[in-house]
Amino acid sequence: MSFRLLLLALVVAPAALSAQQTPPDTSRASRDTLTHAPAHLQPITITAGATPRQAPVSSIRVTPAVIAATPATNPWDLLRQVAGIEVHEQGQGPGFASDASIRGFSSDHSTDLALWIDGVPINETVNGHAEGYNDWSLLMPQAVSSLEVLKGPTSAVYGNFAMAGVVNVVTRERMSGEEFAVDGGANGRADGTFFTGLDRRNTGLVLGIRGMRDGGWRPNSGQHLGQFYGRLVEQLSSAATLDVGTQLYAAGWDSPGFLTASQFDAHRFDNVSDATDGGFKRHALERASLRMVLNSNVAWRTTTWATQGNWNFYLTVPPEPGAGEGSGRQTQEIDKRNGGGLTSALTWVTDRVEVTVGTEGRLDNSNFSRWFTTKRTPDSSDAVISARQLSGAFFLQSTADVGHHLRFTLGGRYDAVDTRSTPVGEVATSASHDVFSPKFGALVHLPRLGDVYANVSRGFRSTNGVIADPTLPFITEWAYETGVHVDLDRVTGSAALFQTDVSNEQTFDPVRLTATNGGRSRRRGVEFSLNAPFGEFARLSASWTFTGARYRDQVTAAGDNLANTRVANTAKYVGAAAIVLGKTSAPWSVRVSSNVVGPYTPFAELGTELPGYALVHLSGRLLVGGRTTLRLGVRNLFDTTYPEVRAGGFVSPGQPRSIYGGLSYVM
Repeated sequence: MSFRLLLLALVVAPAALSAQQTPPDTSRASRDTLTHAPAHLQPITITAGATPRQAPVSSIRVTPAVIAATPATNPWDLLRQVAGIEVHEQGQGPGFASDASIRGFSSDHSTDLALWIDGVPINETVNGHAEGYNDWSLLMPQAVSSLEVLKGPTSAVYGNFAMAGVVNVVTRERMSGEEFAVDGGANGRADGTFFTGLDRRNTGLVLGIRGMRDGGWRPNSGQHLGQFYGRLVEQLSSAATLDVGTQLYAAGWDSPGFLTASQFDAHRFDNVSDATDGGFKRHALERASLRMVLNSNVAWRTTTWATQGNWNFYLTVPPEPGAGEGSGRQTQEIDKRNGGGLTSALTWVTDRVEVTVGTEGRLDNSNFSRWFTTKRTPDSSDAVISARQLSGAFFLQSTADVGHHLRFTLGGRYDAVDTRSTPVGEVATSASHDVFSPKFGALVHLPRLGDVYANVSRGFRSTNGVIADPTLPFITEWAYETGVHVDLDRVTGSAALFQTDVSNEQTFDPVRLTATNGGRSRRRGVEFSLNAPFGEFARLSASWTFTGARYRDQVTAAGDNLANTRVANTAKYVGAAAIVLGKTSAPWSVRVSSNVVGPYTPFAELGTELPGYALVHLSGRLLVGGRTTLRLGVRNLFDTTYPEVRAGGFVSPGQPRSIYGGLSYVM
């Protein structure tokens, strides 16, 4: 196995990188056929293309206009409001990742959700806090060109951590002039960004900086964040384009800690676990891509990337009765890491067939330690580990049209991972694992109505704790889905039935930091989405998911048998809806939106079911003089009290009603 991994590493390549496609023709005539447009491959550089509209999958796309109109304070809240994704914010600072749940998957810090930015995987491997730790703070919202949520493990170009799905982000490639934006709001929040760019025939350049500070709505919850974004696109010839970019951030925060359930019920939100709790994180990503259009039907792209991170935080983990409880003492975690990868993919297109084949590989090094501390002074060590993980994959993704109304997708990937762990003072251990993940989909196009589709796919992710025990096997799943895409002129929508069977299920308690492996679970549900206009002045969008997520076999470390109980922290239903008032071309718009989370059972509280809740948000924009845009928003308009995270009787409360406003100016 080690030899195979070495071979993969030498050829390596992520391949969220199929060739860029020209925008589809949205005329009624083109929508009544599946035949590919013949001009797919052009010397235009976009790192990761969106999923085709007529693909046998479920996906949600978010445009920059919607992002700009949403009164969200961070990327997690943005996903909750615009994509209907269930989010549980940790509330302990911008470098402390929150939980995003899709179709009943709710692993700590979104480790079941793969995040890719410009074709680079962001989930952190061999992380002692959570394997696949998903650091969204690297993403500058103002730099986003498009955002897509792909439901389930349906695409062969995404591998580890894509069990629930993928969030694929494409950033800004070109702009001219300068843009300024200043925002402020409740709790002393101040946020400023500056972008400048160059857009010439063969050159595109975008540079951006952002600074944010927030006093926090709870005591000892202040935070600050600085970000930098840069991207250069240079067309070297009619056939070759070079694309380089970098993103980095530095953040610091204070942590208020968790409340007891009784404190939360009594609205006693001013409690602070330890005034010295808090932390900082530094994270950088560098990327370079070369794209070659070999002829009118073939394109090849190779991307190399590197990342560096330094994370240090202090948090008081609440005590509670029973085995595996938190110590009630302050804990320090340090994670210093570096890594990189080289990716390559070749795409061949005809009017009826599209095939992408490639390789993917990465190397990650991590130095992790956890200490018991008193007011940030170390008392004793709990874990000190250095780890290295080498991974590689081959993948194939293909689409074939049979006639004008039937489309098949067939693909798969082979992944191999080798992990070496060296605890301080102990003998190093290593182990290798591999997995094959086939993908299959079929779609029937119904002229003037839409599409009916079905897919079957396998997914996987590395297990929490593999940094200390490389022998832990993958968590795997088989996912099944059937649905319909509706396309009636200006009205679009979808409905889907899905089922996912998980093997080697792992439950993780984000408060007590304990995990249990070896179980099985099943998730079943139905999804709906709708996008419809009401005359010329209003448009409705909505996305809802109803999920039944239950353990089939699972016994916790404390001896609790979870068979036939709900998977913890996954809501029975979750949704988002919005009405936008104002013509697309009008200088003003008003957006009223709501996101809803249904009843769910918290971590480590077997038999408890929390009631659902709904949040309502209001925002508006006004264009003045053609260059200045004024924005005003109210998040949680009705000041609803709700828990963001609850586990073992402890709570991180949700943000109350907050007002934000700002302006942007384009030169």
